[in-house]
Amino acid sequence: MAHSTVPTPTRPTTSDSIAQALSVAIHEHKIAPGTKLGEDELAEIYGVSRTVVRAALQTLAHMKLVDIRRNRGASVASPSIKEAHEVFEARELLEPRTARSAAKYATSSDIALLERHISDEHAALDAADPGRALYLSGLFHTEIARIAQQATIAGFIDTLIARSSLIIALYWRRESALCEKHAHHALVQALAKKDEQQAEELMRSHLVDLHSALDLRERNGRTQSLKDALSQ
Repeated sequence: MAHSTVPTPTRPTTSDSIAQALSVAIHEHKIAPGTKLGEDELAEIYGVSRTVVRAALQTLAHMKLVDIRRNRGASVASPSIKEAHEVFEARELLEPRTARSAAKYATSSDIALLERHISDEHAALDAADPGRALYLSGLFHTEIARIAQQATIAGFIDTLIARSSLIIALYWRRESALCEKHAHHALVQALAKKDEQQAEELMRSHLVDLHSALDLRERNGRTQSLKDALSQ
């Protein structure tokens, strides 16, 4: 699988910027679930103290992207098959209703933003960069939650989407698991028409298809050094 390169003008040096950089790397599948995140190695990679790295890892743990265990350190979270089902069942409950609300409130500028997300997502797929496409797909879904003006639910959805990225990395079955080619486009059309029922139905169908596209029987293992992953 191809890996993406995220251009950054300067190397992250604060705990927040390092947490963001690691979050993107995890979402884009540069760093596989289960990868150990050693404080010393990360401190060397980013040229910061272990204290800064530790704060970044705590932020990621709060986002449920990283597991921190006593005497074992931090590692990229590795959701179980049971957790994978629970995450997608939760998304199937929350996001269709959120899409319905988004259809009610979406403005022309919201629609334009979502269309740019789709364009960027398809460009990533065309460039054989599924990790980047996955990251953009997640942003598309969080934008819909924002448009719906449901801040509390949007927070839950953000966490579920973060877990979804890890689940797809572990249980990937086919590239179209990222997003069926026209699924997001159809959703945007429904939002633009303010068709609340269609938006709800399309979101539910999209998430059910995504869920069914995962092989929740066995894990796909990929190993790569942390330093190599983050230097891409």
